[in-house]
Amino acid sequence: MMTTIAWIWVGIVIGTVFGILVSGILSGGKQTELEAENLHLKFVRDSLKEEIFRLDNQVKPKPRSKRRRK
Repeated sequence: MMTTIAWIWVGIVIGTVFGILVSGILSGGKQTELEAENLHLKFVRDSLKEEIFRLDNQVKPKPRSKRRRK
């Protein structure tokens, strides 16, 4: 009876360690993917900021000269 309980505990411990290792490996790939997406979004944000800055600082066109009416 006591050996059965001991084997159950050994199984629980091994299962827990194995589960933590598998979840760490699977989340490592996801982490890399999210970091790459984050870098892409930062690049897009900076590009859009530059575009907005460029559009806001455009020189206004010269007003047209008035026509003389006869």
